Formats: sequence, C-alpha cells, structure tokens
Amino acid sequence: MHPILIADDSAALPIWLATPADWPSVRATLGAGAAAFAEAAGFAPEAGRHLLLPAEEGGVAGMLFGLGEAGPKRDRLLAGRLAEVLPAGGSSASSWRFATPPPEPALAVLAILLGAYRFQRYRAAKPPRFRLVVPAGVDGEEVSRLADAVTFARDLVNTPANDLGPAELEQAVRMLGGAHGAAVSSIVGDDLLAHGFPLIHAVGKGSVRAPRLIDLVWGDPGAPKLTLVGKGVCFDSGGLDIKPASAMLLMKKDMGGAAAALALAKLVMERRLPVRLRVLVPAVENAVSGAAFRPGDVYPSHKGLTVEVSDTDAEGRLVLADALALADTEAPDLLIDFATLTGAARVALGPDIAPVFTEDEELAAALARHAAATADPLWRLPLWPPYAAGLDSKIADTASVAAGGFAGSIVAALFLSRFVERTRSWLHLDIYGWTPKPRPGRPEGGEASAVRALDSLLNERFKDRI
Repeated sequence: MHPILIADDSAALPIWLATPADWPSVRATLGAGAAAFAEAAGFAPEAGRHLLLPAEEGGVAGMLFGLGEAGPKRDRLLAGRLAEVLPAGGSSASSWRFATPPPEPALAVLAILLGAYRFQRYRAAKPPRFRLVVPAGVDGEEVSRLADAVTFARDLVNTPANDLGPAELEQAVRMLGGAHGAAVSSIVGDDLLAHGFPLIHAVGKGSVRAPRLIDLVWGDPGAPKLTLVGKGVCFDSGGLDIKPASAMLLMKKDMGGAAAALALAKLVMERRLPVRLRVLVPAVENAVSGAAFRPGDVYPSHKGLTVEVSDTDAEGRLVLADALALADTEAPDLLIDFATLTGAARVALGPDIAPVFTEDEELAAALARHAAATADPLWRLPLWPPYAAGLDSKIADTASVAAGGFAGSIVAALFLSRFVERTRSWLHLDIYGWTPKPRPGRPEGGEASAVRALDSLLNERFKDRI
C-alpha cells in the first residue's frame, strides 16, 4: 500500500467529520470538555475548516473537520485538505483514523493521498508526516494503485525540460514497459523519414535533441486492441511562431498527454486487463533554429495526406497525426489520444475540465458516467463537420489550423479525425495537464487529467473478459 496508509493502529487519533446537519450529533460524541473547547474556539462545520482538540493530559486528542453543506456544490475531493492540516507527531509520523465515515470513503482516502503528493526530485525526500488507517470497506491497495499512477504522471509533467527531453521520455517508457514485460521500441531522428513519419520529424528537426516515435506493446495479440496515443512535446517554444516568454513558462508540461497515456497504461498493465495494449508517444522538442520547420511549409504525413503548416505553434496536432495514422492501420477496438493541444479548450472549459470528442454515443455516455463517479470531470464537445471547411488549403490536402480562431479545440479535433478511419471507436481528449491553483487533492503543478475516469471505464469494459 501507499506509505501513508496503514491497516490498523489502536493509538490512531480520531478525525470527526461534520456537516451543519449532523454537527449537533457529532458534538455530542466528543465529550463535554472537547465540545466546550470547540464552542469556545468558534468551530463551525464549514467546508475545509478544521480544529485540533487538546487532550486533558496535553497533546492532541483528535481533529474536527468541516464538510460543509451536502450537495452538488461540495468539492468531492475536499478530504484532500487533510493532507495539508494533519499535524506530524513530533519526530515520527502521527497516526489518524476517521471517527465518522466520509461520504465517499474510498474517494476521501484517495484525495488525501493525492493531496499529500510533493515533487521531490530536486530536494531531499521527506517521509510522510502522518499515517491514515484504511477505513473499513476501502481497498487500500486499489486506492494506492490509483494514487501511484497519478504520481507517475505528475512527476513526468513536473520534471523540467532540461532533464526530460525526447530521449529521457523514451527511457521512462522503457522503464515502465520493463516493469511489466512489455516490448518497447523507437524510431529516432532521420529514421522517421525512412519509416514514413515526416510530420514528427518536421516538428522535431529544429532541436539538437532527436525526435522519435516511441512504441510500447503489451498483452495477448489475440485480445481486443486498445491503443493509447500521447502527445510528447517535451518543450514547446512555439517554433518560428515563437511564444512570448510568459506563455513559455509552463511548456515543460506540453508532454502532459504522454504522461496521461502512460499513467493509464500503467493501470491497464497492473490490472492485467485482457487487452492487447499499444502506446504510441511521438516525442519531440519544438525548438527555434535554422533547421526548424516554417509557416507555409508543406509536408506529407504517414497517412499520405499533405499538410500545409499554418502555425508552427500548433505542432501537437502534427505529431499526433502521424501517430494516429499508424495506430489506425491496426483498426484497434478502442483508440484514445491525450494531448495538451489548444488554448481554446481552456477558454471554453477552464483548467479543470477536459473536452472530449468522439462519435461513439455509447462510449460518450459511459465516459460521462465514469467521470461523474470518479470526480474526474470531462465534457463532450461536438465534432461539428461544417467547421472542417476552415482547414481547406489552396496547395495541400489540408491546412493544420483554420483561419479566424473560432472553435479552436473542435477544429483541432476535426484535423485529427482525418487520420483516423479504420478504428472502431476513437476518443480524443484535449487536456490541460496542470493545476494552476492548489485545491484539496490537487497541488499546484502537473496533473494526470482524465486518467481515473478512463481507468474506471476500461476496468468495467474489460473486467468480464478476465
């Protein structure tokens, strides 16, 4: 299990959770002294409010934690706030337990583990400040598995580009594959041209760090085919259409799609789902140099369609196009791609909610259900055919970006759809991969967008085939 979790500890201190409705009954269980202290301290069971209760002999007797009003407005990961406020026990970690059951016990435990995450690559690692007794009925190993996958993705996204370029991302895939007996290969540098991946090569050729297409394969070849594609732009300067400095600050996260795809692959392999899994990561750095691709350039694609480059800062869809075309040759049963693709998606839905695109109505409905169940929000946007006219080019089969700037996330999805024909069901996610402002369970920094919702969906879809 996760190092924070423990099976039992008779000395664990209680955490009393309270809503305005049940606060009187909770207060009655505290004892006269603790109840009087809470009253004197002005405690109210507002969302996230907490109060340490003193023991008669000194020290801490427990904690009160407010949940606020029940209902759809409550943050379902609110328990993650406990990771910030539970005190350490002197020289060793203090142990805690829920004295009142959380509304969603497994989600509450997961929120605490996610809230306790810290990126520690460049600092001395610190042991846990506290430990939590796994509540009755909660599968500690399952919650730990989910937390580990999110941590894996967050660590990749948070690593700066000087230590995570295309070669280092490949190494991360090889380590993941090696841990689960997967086969991992790659096509690097000019070999991309020889194997028919000119768009990946074009985007990455401006950098001294060679572009590559990383390919992980796992599972029974005869099983249903599940293919994941993740945008692996390890740093995006914008290319010759260079970004302003302020927009470049977070561009280490432009491989957040690859991180999410790999986190989901990690869960698939750990669960040993009966699928033939393939993960494709086009890994590049979009740099500025004399060798960089230019606005107005025209390149062929792996599919054979020629593409006019409208904007070198719309490089993600180019590398995805080649990878999706390769994935499509196998006609997988389910093809999912993740990409930190457009600013338009953030304008439409903000950083918390990823737009999803699919023409599979059954898949869309199932995904909405699992997103709600896991508190991992997603929202479907349409693949609106009339907008595809904006991608017309006078000299190539398609332009990479539409003029005018309207519906940017939809237009990007429509561009990608031109490279997916044989696949039975395709899902495109335009994720952000970053939490800009810390909230319970979601520290500021890299995020594994949509991974938990999709893991839940895949587990349901394939578990009966085990």
